[in-house]
Amino acid sequence: MIFGDKITEYNEELLRDLNELMSIRSVSCSDPKEAEKALDYILNKGQEMGFRTKKVGNKAGHIEYGEGEELAGILAHVDVVPAGAGWSCEPYALTEKDGRYYGRGIADDKGPAMIALYCLKALKDSSIVPGRRIRLIIGCAEEIGMMDMEEYFSSEEMPSMAFTPDSDYGICLKEKGIMQLEISAPTHDGTILTEMRAGTAVNAVPAQAYALVDCTESEDNSLRRFADAKPGEYDFIYTMDGVDIHAKGKAAHGSTPELGLNSATHLIRILAANFGELPLGSLCSFIDDAIGLETDGMSLGIACSDTESGALTVNVGRVEIGSDNCYCQIDIRYPVSADSGGILRRVRQRAAIDGLKTKLLNHEYPLSMQADAPVIGILSEAYKAVMGVEPELYSTGGGTYARTLDNNGVAFGPTMPGDQTHIHDADESMDSGNFWKHARICLEAVKGLAEK
Repeated sequence: MIFGDKITEYNEELLRDLNELMSIRSVSCSDPKEAEKALDYILNKGQEMGFRTKKVGNKAGHIEYGEGEELAGILAHVDVVPAGAGWSCEPYALTEKDGRYYGRGIADDKGPAMIALYCLKALKDSSIVPGRRIRLIIGCAEEIGMMDMEEYFSSEEMPSMAFTPDSDYGICLKEKGIMQLEISAPTHDGTILTEMRAGTAVNAVPAQAYALVDCTESEDNSLRRFADAKPGEYDFIYTMDGVDIHAKGKAAHGSTPELGLNSATHLIRILAANFGELPLGSLCSFIDDAIGLETDGMSLGIACSDTESGALTVNVGRVEIGSDNCYCQIDIRYPVSADSGGILRRVRQRAAIDGLKTKLLNHEYPLSMQADAPVIGILSEAYKAVMGVEPELYSTGGGTYARTLDNNGVAFGPTMPGDQTHIHDADESMDSGNFWKHARICLEAVKGLAEK
């Protein structure tokens, strides 16, 4: 038996508290008050357990246990992306069925946040007083650019070692840079496309898109035949204003757009193939010509890769076209060795060809951690104690709080290899056995951080 097994003693109460946390609709991009409510909930739970707590501003706070000058950290977030459509169960609740736990945030990141809190409780209940302070740092704006941690660390101490359970196992040493841009036109200048909408978050592949097209019956019939032969699903509805087209693709995380089917870019490609790009307007012309169905940035002139972190990716996450707005938002994940300034400059130059403006919404620089850092040894031992093997060291296109830690921390769990968690998609879930494996590993890791 290992100490990590002790976390299973809290099975019932941990799941109860997690259900309450998941019932808070803490979608930070649309409801920051609810996101703050989730932050307050977990901070209050920490206080009830007898830990020192502190709220910093309205987007972050911490729960602390232990003594000593040195500080170690676990970073987690309690905000989530929108639920979206297509769920087989209530998204804002914890549902157990067929050996899995379902609900928005079960893997990203409410489940791991609650587990981390109960890891501190397990130490305290076992009368283990850490020789270094262990601080669970909680944010509620991770999904909208991680400004919560920027604000938090502007006044609070930086941990000397830390991890964030917000990725995959084993240990993530490299995180690509993240650049999120808005490409806009002053007005919509299309003649056939009246309006278009797709996506709810820039860092997710949009599963659904909508367009209103003013065309003849003959053109509509041609469009329907063409759509039938292309990837995705398309429904056509006749209205007084034209033809409503509803496209259905497949959602995926913005860091792995190649795993989804982008409803927006596929719909634009079908419209452009039938009507040409100009009748759709300058924004759609840019999307179809400079990005198209690619996810590698080749047509944008920004494709690149390195051996440390892999290839650049591009995702068109949102499109809004109408009488009041005309813009798209794209998410670029670039390799750790890439020139971010050059990438931004080339996108701006290409957008300008179509008379479009480029606005930088968010930029998170890459993370590059050394394999011999002390925290890597602690996390490796924790993983081996539960899984019986050494963890793999890897890189990711995902963005976690680890990149806010001045190369003092990494992403570690909770997703086990092969577990399809559908993060940022409908039916986000975790295998229940893997959920508790992660809980055991996390407790071993927290105990390792506590031992000085």
